[in-house]
Amino acid sequence: MGDIAGIGHNRGPAMDRGVSYRTYQWKKARQALMPKTIPLFVVKMRVRRAAELGMDYATYARCRQATGHDILALLFSSNALRVIGPGSEMPDAEARALDKVRAAKKLTLVHGPKAPGAVLQANPVLDAAGAAPRFTDSWSDMRDRVRGFIRDQGMPARQVLIIGDAPLEEDWSTAAQACGYLRSAEYFAHQ
Repeated sequence: MGDIAGIGHNRGPAMDRGVSYRTYQWKKARQALMPKTIPLFVVKMRVRRAAELGMDYATYARCRQATGHDILALLFSSNALRVIGPGSEMPDAEARALDKVRAAKKLTLVHGPKAPGAVLQANPVLDAAGAAPRFTDSWSDMRDRVRGFIRDQGMPARQVLIIGDAPLEEDWSTAAQACGYLRSAEYFAHQ
């Protein structure tokens, strides 16, 4: 019974001898495995890829480092695309920015009362649109909706970057196990 924590126990840090030293050794070994520099041709290739995705190198490198995978799709919320108010068309500045994206799908999850089909039809620069999770959805409903949409596009979630503009949209990334989340102002410089 000594291994089972009681009610209210938070399984705090280990108190056995040598934990600090083992932690230090583990971190040191992990650092030894990581290369100190990236070859120049790899950096050039990644700078070019960041430009194809319409983002700066530092943002792309951060996403790439977090998952170890390239970004194959950008998933925008309709808020991030500024598809707000009457009509379903995004502003020209956002449309021009997305038109420059190469070798990646451009997806959107549309908040109601907008219809995904209408948004997709009004914005031919987009590859697919789906209904965004409602703000009242449970965590599991939100997860299932975002993951399901990504899966329906034939994309691995780890290679999809979510770009949003509302606090609850940031949770989409965690729920779907996507490669990361960006605020729309970090992606669209004009915002």
